[in-house]
Amino acid sequence: MTLLQLFISFLQVGALSFGGGYASMPLIQEQVINVHHWLTVSEFTDLISISQMTPGPIAVNSATFVGIKIAGIPGAIVATIGCILPSILLVTVISHFYLKYRNLSLLQEILKMLRPAVVSLIATAGVSILITAFFGESGLIIIKNIKYQMIVIFIICMVMLMKYKMDPVLVMVLAGVMNVAQYYIGTLL
Repeated sequence: MTLLQLFISFLQVGALSFGGGYASMPLIQEQVINVHHWLTVSEFTDLISISQMTPGPIAVNSATFVGIKIAGIPGAIVATIGCILPSILLVTVISHFYLKYRNLSLLQEILKMLRPAVVSLIATAGVSILITAFFGESGLIIIKNIKYQMIVIFIICMVMLMKYKMDPVLVMVLAGVMNVAQYYIGTLL
């Protein structure tokens, strides 16, 4: 039953997430945290970080990691297949019709209309992750729960990315090192 739930959950993620990995994060979050309670918000945030750092699409990496956590190797296989199956089918059908009708202005207009929805999905995922990082797993913005060390790490990372144009993977690794260092410094004090 768990394998079927993994397959159906990630089939939905694969079928309903347009715009890439970041756009799929709210859908993955809904399935793994809210619907099935497979992960906590903190585990989900870790999952996204790991999925970004490993090669491959974020949604597929997330499906694989959740599948392994829930049902081992069979779970990883089933969740990954569920996640990629809609894309395989959809791309096959769309590529056939796109090649046939690519010069139609209506098709170009439809593609332009999808862009704002994709941007809003990515923004929603980013805000959700920031709230969790800055205020904790409750998802509520409560001033007394502010994690100032996380805000400092965020600002440092933004400076490294924006001003110094550092490689995002290196910045993620450095953010992890800074977080571990601040944890150990906090336990020593």
